[in-house]
Amino acid sequence: MKTEIQPKYGKAVIKCVCGNVIETGSVKEEMKVDTCSKCHPFFTGQKQAMSNQGRAAKFTEKYLNNKK
Repeated sequence: MKTEIQPKYGKAVIKCVCGNVIETGSVKEEMKVDTCSKCHPFFTGQKQAMSNQGRAAKFTEKYLNNKK
């Protein structure tokens, strides 16, 4: 392996918009990210519940079942 063409691998700092700082190894010294495991909705448990209903079921629930 040719050592002169290999990139320098060293310590790297990843900074998130929320203020979280993660230290890791990389060829880049510093990286900036929008979301991390501390603020991402999937990891924090704030994920919104998605409806599994189809369009017809939503229509039926909204218009036909509410007639009284």
